[in-house]
Amino acid sequence: MTDTANSPTRPTVLVVDDTPDNLSLMSALLKDLYKVKVANHGERGLRIANSDPPPDLILLDIMMPDIDGYEVCARLKAEPRTRDIPVIFLTARSEVEDETRGLELGAADYITKPISPPIVLARVQAHLTLKAHADFLRDKSAYLEQEVAKRTAEVQAIQDVTIMAMASLAETRDNETGAHIRRTQLYVRRLAEQLKDHPRFSGYLTERTIELLYKSAPLHDIGKVGIPDNILLKPGRLTPEEFEIMKSHTTLGHTAIAEAEQRLGMKVDFLSLAKEIALSHQEKWDGSGYPQALAGEAIPLSARLMALADVYDALISKRVYKPALPHAEAVRILQEGRGKHFDPDVVDAFLVVAEDFRTIAETHGDED
Repeated sequence: MTDTANSPTRPTVLVVDDTPDNLSLMSALLKDLYKVKVANHGERGLRIANSDPPPDLILLDIMMPDIDGYEVCARLKAEPRTRDIPVIFLTARSEVEDETRGLELGAADYITKPISPPIVLARVQAHLTLKAHADFLRDKSAYLEQEVAKRTAEVQAIQDVTIMAMASLAETRDNETGAHIRRTQLYVRRLAEQLKDHPRFSGYLTERTIELLYKSAPLHDIGKVGIPDNILLKPGRLTPEEFEIMKSHTTLGHTAIAEAEQRLGMKVDFLSLAKEIALSHQEKWDGSGYPQALAGEAIPLSARLMALADVYDALISKRVYKPALPHAEAVRILQEGRGKHFDPDVVDAFLVVAEDFRTIAETHGDED
């Protein structure tokens, strides 16, 4: 047989044994088929196993003076880098208990001495074949996971862009600006983060839910697309009749999102929150809001957070019908609305993070 031990395509077998004669015997047996590395004690065997590239298979003696083969095997299996390397014990210990212990430690096989060369070669080849198949499946699985992650990220990006485009469309028809979308998004997330450890909300405000709230917030005024321009863009006070039409933006938004979800044919978590926010962000804690005159806990938490964020931004923003109020004045007005317009605990959380709101407003200010 031609000696191809130096071929880069040949698997590498590491032999760990403290007896020189055994190392010579195994090297002579394997060298025509595999690249062979040897180690005359356990610590050296571990160093070689952790080298780059690692061996494809390890033949391991049990009785060695520094650390025995059981300990070497246990340490190999404890490390992510070496745990998938098949280990075959070669030992003079032939008791069932010895074999059982070796297999329990994660060894792939157990061959007793004196060795039979055909058995050793057959077992080595069998386990290398199994490892090659396992490596292929592992690599394929990792590739598929990367592709799924990539596709998921792409879908997520398309989803986010679509949400912002829809929200921006609504804002372009209003006196508000695109920056309002971004600010209210950030306000809602900051409020939720502040409240996530509160006993009333900790079971609901998980990291996942907070991310969904952040994603849903831009759609709070999507229903304004359906409000006539003469009402939506009116610079002065609305008449009672006009205000009734303006109030319908909540139900229009809810209906639009619900119909989109229905056409999609599946439930989407962030759209469920978006429906809540669109429909109920004008409700008030004392029941004097619209469109359903909900009160207290009957108002979804998502809408309660959005209500405060929306009002704060309206107060500190310049509109054609009013000047921007200073931050301190907006804080005072929101504090006065505690227990009336707003959930008391939401207001208390706002007061803790009010300076963060100011920073968000300054960072994402409207263009003149």
